[in-house]
Amino acid sequence: MFNSAYIAIIPCYSKKCVGGGDGAEPAARRLLICFLLIALGVFLFYTTPVGAQPEETGDAQGVYEFSAGDVLDVFVFEEPDLSQTVTVRSDGRISLPLIGDIVAEGRTPEMLGQKITQKLNKFIEVADVTVSLAESREKFYYVLGQVEESGQYSMSQPVTVFQALARAGGFLEWAKKSRIMIVRGKGKSEKITYFNYDAFLDGKDMKQNVLIEPGDTIVVP
Repeated sequence: MFNSAYIAIIPCYSKKCVGGGDGAEPAARRLLICFLLIALGVFLFYTTPVGAQPEETGDAQGVYEFSAGDVLDVFVFEEPDLSQTVTVRSDGRISLPLIGDIVAEGRTPEMLGQKITQKLNKFIEVADVTVSLAESREKFYYVLGQVEESGQYSMSQPVTVFQALARAGGFLEWAKKSRIMIVRGKGKSEKITYFNYDAFLDGKDMKQNVLIEPGDTIVVP
């Protein structure tokens, strides 16, 4: 595809631009303008992106949320007896000295660290807590329907709907890209949301590009 910057260059090759006018001074002025237009055209060509993809929003990028089976390192500064390596149980909780059980599932490292700090401040003067992921339980999501490579996909880091569709190799010819379903949960807790691929590419409704959760199923009708 030709960049619109070339429009500025084409007129410079006319007879009036390079000479043939009345007097040397007007001709020199026109020649200077010609070179400036060429320089501007080259600058626009190399600085104007062609076919750029929409940027993902900060909400979509997200951070890691703990889930059952994850192994966490809980470090309490200058309190080695309180620092622990723990596993998130099937009920989504972990157990720590002094404070007992606390919900870890669905919380980010920063959120969990703040919660533990609040509880420990009841027992020690100033708690300085850092929580990090030591080992991640293998998690999966599924992409089905009109995609090149349907099936089960592992997720070792946060994945958005857009990224999940890209991993599935793109769409087949008759895919309905405006009604892509994200199925979450089972039974009575099942929830279906929709992703409009074309609208996302046009920069509309960027918030629909949510993070995939373990067990989610993306269906492309």
